[in-house]
Amino acid sequence: MRVLIVGHHQEPRAIELAREASAWLHERGHSCGIGVSDVDALSDSGIPAFEGEASHADLVLCLGGDGTVLRAVRLLNGASVPLLGVNLGNLGYLSEVEGDGLPDALDRFSMGPDAGRWTAENRMMLSVEAESSSGENLGSWSVLNEAVVEKRQSGNTVRLTLLIDGSAFTSYAADGLIVSTPTGSTAYSLSARGPVVSPRHRALLVTPVAPHMLFDRSLVLDPSEVAEIRVSGHRSAALVVDGVTVADLDDGARVTCRPSEHTATFVRFGEQQYHQILKAKFGLLDR
Repeated sequence: MRVLIVGHHQEPRAIELAREASAWLHERGHSCGIGVSDVDALSDSGIPAFEGEASHADLVLCLGGDGTVLRAVRLLNGASVPLLGVNLGNLGYLSEVEGDGLPDALDRFSMGPDAGRWTAENRMMLSVEAESSSGENLGSWSVLNEAVVEKRQSGNTVRLTLLIDGSAFTSYAADGLIVSTPTGSTAYSLSARGPVVSPRHRALLVTPVAPHMLFDRSLVLDPSEVAEIRVSGHRSAALVVDGVTVADLDDGARVTCRPSEHTATFVRFGEQQYHQILKAKFGLLDR
């Protein structure tokens, strides 16, 4: 078994657990390596860089919080390698075990889904493409949480036109426009007053950020529908996917979001109590 380790860059315990995981794996004839983006930050662990593409791993071990998991998903770039999230910070939506549960989690995963009593949970992802006003391809991305087209200048709104399946819906004067997955409904979209959607659902959520207009509601689109955002004013915008700015957008640029053919695969050792996590996150009490 080959394990790719992705760890939080500012959490000292990530190095400690990376060493623990490495020792456990090597004692049992397995191998592991640190992700390329983590080599410098986790150099004190003494673990070498992972050899080959991330997609060649049998497991991606994420030591941190939800941000670490999102970084691991970016490394996989759509590859269906199982991710095991080990939470080292606040309550995480995407993590499966706490730090002290790491040895048992590795043991159960190594036994296979039947003997180890674990399942693979697939989460919907977005396929995001961007194109400049001149038709230049600015890139494409597989996204777990959300794609955001947002203003670049503070103090101003940006004008964005939303098209659904090629037909214009409306134009927004806002700080930005979010297209998220159900998994991303508890991330930036929630902060913009978007709905909370079960991650088992398949849908596209379109939520404006601080719109300067009467219509400020989110839209929940069918997964067969395609959302396109066009920069339609004289102010430029930026494209941010899962928290990372990936492209500058000029007037006339467009961003297309549709369900990806790829999914993010998570290791689950029991039925995840998503709603219980939600309750704990927001301090909701039983009435």
